[in-house]
Amino acid sequence: MTGTVFENARIHTLDPARPHAEAMLVRGERIVAVGDLDECRDRAGAGARRVDLAGMTVLPGLIDSHLHSALYVRGLEQVDLRGTTSLDEALTRIARHAATLAPDAWLLGGRWDSHKWDRPVQPTRADLDRVCPDRPAVLPSIDGHTTWVNTAALRRLGIDADTPDPIGGQIVRDDRGEPTGILREAAGDAAYDVMRTSLAGDLVAQLRTHLPRLLAAGLTSIHDLDGQDCRAAYETLYARGELPLRVHKTIPSTALDEVIDRGWATGDGDRWLSTGPVKIFTDGALGSHTCLMTEPYEGEPHNHGIAVTPAEEFERLVAKAAGAGIAVAAHAIGDAANEMVLRAYANWQESAGANPGVAGAVRRLRHRIEHTQHLRPADVSLLARLGVIASMQPTHCTSDIPLTSRMLAGRDLASYAWRSLLDAGATVAFGSDAPVEDPDPFFGIHAAVTRQQPDGTPPGGVDPHERVDLDTALRCFTEAGAYASYEEHLKGRLTPGMLADFIALPTDPYQVEPAELRDLTVALTVVGGVVRWQR
Repeated sequence: MTGTVFENARIHTLDPARPHAEAMLVRGERIVAVGDLDECRDRAGAGARRVDLAGMTVLPGLIDSHLHSALYVRGLEQVDLRGTTSLDEALTRIARHAATLAPDAWLLGGRWDSHKWDRPVQPTRADLDRVCPDRPAVLPSIDGHTTWVNTAALRRLGIDADTPDPIGGQIVRDDRGEPTGILREAAGDAAYDVMRTSLAGDLVAQLRTHLPRLLAAGLTSIHDLDGQDCRAAYETLYARGELPLRVHKTIPSTALDEVIDRGWATGDGDRWLSTGPVKIFTDGALGSHTCLMTEPYEGEPHNHGIAVTPAEEFERLVAKAAGAGIAVAAHAIGDAANEMVLRAYANWQESAGANPGVAGAVRRLRHRIEHTQHLRPADVSLLARLGVIASMQPTHCTSDIPLTSRMLAGRDLASYAWRSLLDAGATVAFGSDAPVEDPDPFFGIHAAVTRQQPDGTPPGGVDPHERVDLDTALRCFTEAGAYASYEEHLKGRLTPGMLADFIALPTDPYQVEPAELRDLTVALTVVGGVVRWQR
């Protein structure tokens, strides 16, 4: 097989044994040699193809360990309420978008953040009915844990004054007991289900059209946290030879029984499409006042958040999934939710370790916590001792600065504590949680290194002792993501035998000021030795 020499580059391999190189020989999907130019050319032979990278900087392909790709690509074709500064501005955008839709179409989209409106109040169905009276409208908030719907949508979803709150959810009601149009956590599941159907468009076509945006940002692999419809779409793209990046696909908890019946297990699949852990929600989000906290929310003495999956049920699901060879990825944001998850994982390890028939699962399965935002300080070391992967999204820390400074001030918490977790020996895998945040991994790298908002505030960063250096941030977006998908032998470093997944940048991240990391751009993205995107 004829090889390709990628040369005239500044290559950061992330391999401690040989951290820098100027050329790389690739054959097929694999790296054959990394080193100086003469070494790689000699290995390649006379017929090798040569690609001059013109002095650019090469990094291993970046891995987003928590991304909702179906919601992301669909959202690009729906009404986007991010950046609105008032309810009126949001309604204007909604009305403008509604005018473009077919008469029988649902209005979908959202990503509104009422905390950033000039009057930070929750919107209602009456507000939405003013600009969208006839068609159903479903508009999740920026964190995805609160859903704003109109009267037509409530009617289509079968929600009225007599509908009870579901377990793990809340239908917000007015003084007369009528739904206001705000659905929290599990109460919004039926509305979210609509956004996973053909009413939201052709997902295969949407992925085909918009996945290049992820390649352009430097992503060569993603861990997708969306539903079975998204998996089916990826399977279609893969079968057609149209899958441009690697996908580690998690399992929604609602599909656990189906997946067990099919005999799927975490790690099944191949280098392009593999099966991940089962995603289980244990709480909500801080902005929606639904993440599960030890102390109640300020001014809400009876509100500790929502246990979307109660502790006893979560322990049952962990045992059920693990018994079938499926790891668990638990959504946990509040300190009480994280403590509950860690207790369940510890109990599972203890019971499984005492059973010779399943003790091997303790060593093989890599359970995760998605977000891991607010921990009791004592739980930092516990997470590391249990070998749990902390799947974290650095831009959540900086986006949440106004919220956390107001809502969590004075509490004894380790918040967005990636430095503390790393120092304790935990694996920390970084991602974006797109479309909640922008999927650009350099936004996340900037947040991890500076812990500052894009404008440089606060000076020195929030909780500056939790900052990491650039090399560590890159490893959290490469090696750690590979470990979380059981592929550390294939991805995360640029060394012989590894997959040829890498990116080239005009600017060397190691040569810029931390504040400039957010502005870095990618010129070339290679997956499996093939240029999949080029600026």
